Amino acid sequence: MGTKTAAALMVLAGAAAFAQSPAVKDADVVIPVAEITAEAAFYPADIDGTRLEVLAVKAPDGTIRTAFNTCQVCYASGRGFYRQEGSVLVCQNCRNRFRMSQVGRQSGGCNPVPILAENKTFAGDAIIIPKDFLRRSKGIFANWKRQ
Repeated sequence: MGTKTAAALMVLAGAAAFAQSPAVKDADVVIPVAEITAEAAFYPADIDGTRLEVLAVKAPDGTIRTAFNTCQVCYASGRGFYRQEGSVLVCQNCRNRFRMSQVGRQSGGCNPVPILAENKTFAGDAIIIPKDFLRRSKGIFANWKRQ
């Protein structure tokens, strides 16, 4: 195996481990603004034993959007989470597609559950989603089966 292949496998293994283990446990989710791009970034957390995930993305208009990585309609199925395909997010349960400009704006229906301005803080170079808000929201992740 070549050096580049070995390095690529280590990066993939590290990414898989990050996706499998929570970034925070019973704490605020802190998202560095510098990390947010047009590619959706997912921030896992474990709140009181419930695994959940926040997504952040920069919309085409340059605004930063945040939402829970679960669908407002499909969350109870456990498969109502999103994967990015090109420039859209796709619900893995209903297969509905959402433009980045819809993230964090659309309430009701089959959309990512928004994290509105009153539920987060912009602290200079980071967005903070408080643990108490995550705790109040964890019920939508009770059946979550994200792989």
